[in-house]
Amino acid sequence: MGTNQFVLVVEDEEGISRFIQAVLEASDYKVLSAKTGKEALSMAASHTPDIILLDLGLPDMDGLELLKSLRAWSSIPVIVVSARLHEREKVEALDLGADDYITKPFGTSELLARIRTALRHRSNHPASGQEGEATTFQLADLRIDFLKRQVTLKNQEVHFTPIEYKIVALLASHAGKVLTHDFIMREIWGPYANENQALRVNMSNIRRKIEENPAEPRYIRTEVGVGYRMTEEE
Repeated sequence: MGTNQFVLVVEDEEGISRFIQAVLEASDYKVLSAKTGKEALSMAASHTPDIILLDLGLPDMDGLELLKSLRAWSSIPVIVVSARLHEREKVEALDLGADDYITKPFGTSELLARIRTALRHRSNHPASGQEGEATTFQLADLRIDFLKRQVTLKNQEVHFTPIEYKIVALLASHAGKVLTHDFIMREIWGPYANENQALRVNMSNIRRKIEENPAEPRYIRTEVGVGYRMTEEE
């Protein structure tokens, strides 16, 4: 349930906006609505919502521009909700700081699950400069001790190469969030990395070591053409 958390819905289509508002209010979220980018930025600044649902096709500005402006001063979780299907736009939104991306049409259960995940990710990973950063990560039978740089599965240590460990730790530290190929490569291999073959090979090795069935991964899921996501719940 929403426990009265504030959601800012940025959507210029009245019917869709009302539908989303009804779904959210039925789950005890408080809802603010904006139809333009300018209105959304003003509301985000004055009301500081807990999360923003952002449509990209706004009448006064592109949603990606709004996202870029928002990320200049705020870390409020943003889920892009859009009918745009191009992977390039998904990647760009995520690289600009979106926490997730849902393509219209979508199911209400999926929307609510994505909201819960984004809010949980925010509470588990406070803004930089705050104390309380997690030293361990637990997902079902998979456990990561960041201080010891140790990964165990069903209480048995998993032996990773240094690169494999860095990838797993990076995904775990952003659990629930899609990380693009470019983001992962920059974080692991540096700003000039531009070949994702190494990432694919390492990911294949990681899955072979932790997944019961690598073809149907339980812990690390592929967002086709975009990147990877460490799951947070079954």
